[in-house]
Amino acid sequence: MKVASLLAVGWIVSCAIAPFASAEDAHTVITPNDVKWGPGPKTLPAGAQLAILYGDPTKEGPFALRLKLPAGYAIAPHMHPGLEVDTVISGTVNLGMGETANRGAAKAIPAGSYFALPPGMAHFAYFDEETVLQLTTNGPWGIKYINPADDPRKTK
Repeated sequence: MKVASLLAVGWIVSCAIAPFASAEDAHTVITPNDVKWGPGPKTLPAGAQLAILYGDPTKEGPFALRLKLPAGYAIAPHMHPGLEVDTVISGTVNLGMGETANRGAAKAIPAGSYFALPPGMAHFAYFDEETVLQLTTNGPWGIKYINPADDPRKTK
């Protein structure tokens, strides 16, 4: 391999690794007893609890957060501007795709499961039991409800 090719490969590898340096510099360990729960974001219906584990979901960059959703909770059809990456920590997420909340078309996703939804994919969720869901993705995070009347930020 020519020297120029080796230098190019080295530059590509160093650029690919560089974005992870800041995440590695911020060593973070949170045990279950250390999770600090607070009120859920105003972008979700009342009743959710939120714990930010890493980063800031309102800014560019990686973040991890948990949502604790009570039994009987539902999130109307919506989409996100970025990738949504979720792990079900406990409970079950009933997840459905599309712009209408057809509960008969939802799939039960139990604890230990993982799912990822591409940007702009319309979906909805409901919870028959208390469920903890972890989102680990890149910010800024946002939500747009298919029906603006479903947005809890709107005055009703």
